[in-house]
Amino acid sequence: VIFISILSGRLPAEQQGKARRVGLLAAMVMRIGLLFSLSLIMKLDGALFTVLGEEISGRDLILIGGGLFLLAKSTLEIHHKIEEAGETHMAPSKAVTFGAVVAQVMLLDLVFSLDSVITAVGMVDQLAVMVIAVLISVGVMVLFVDGISSFVDRHPTFKVLALSFLVLIGVALLGEGLGLHIPKGYVYFAMAFSTGVEVVNLKIRGKRAVRA
Repeated sequence: VIFISILSGRLPAEQQGKARRVGLLAAMVMRIGLLFSLSLIMKLDGALFTVLGEEISGRDLILIGGGLFLLAKSTLEIHHKIEEAGETHMAPSKAVTFGAVVAQVMLLDLVFSLDSVITAVGMVDQLAVMVIAVLISVGVMVLFVDGISSFVDRHPTFKVLALSFLVLIGVALLGEGLGLHIPKGYVYFAMAFSTGVEVVNLKIRGKRAVRA
């Protein structure tokens, strides 16, 4: 949801809400499509080739590609944010198209949903249950995406923190694809702790603004 908020924020204001919803709905269709292609997904765990003694599967290639994409995209967005804050007169940034935003949302959703779909297959043998779970999860995201986007836009420091989270997730995906397992608990704890610190900072800045 944070990634969608940041991507859609580069579009004209009148297109942002539509881009968020179209991106989420397209991602939902793709997730359901993955569920109906279980046999193909399970084949992704098979080794395709070996690099330095490490077997690389189709799943690994998707995770490595997604991790590299997240690292590159997050770094460019952080750079853009810093340049935007540091320059009084900036050249206008390259235009972002509606289709490009939706395509990037779908690409990242493919990476994020791959592991969850494989896990779901191991937990439940009823396809209908998995489809309902996808519908509920996307419904929750649609419900909260506008509020989160508005919050991120109002707080630039939180936006940079969110981009830093995406860098962290990109590293985790890259490591997972290369056979280096990073416990998700560590990642979640780091994100929760950093978010807590930033919430305290926001409250302090708010009190100072009221006093001023």
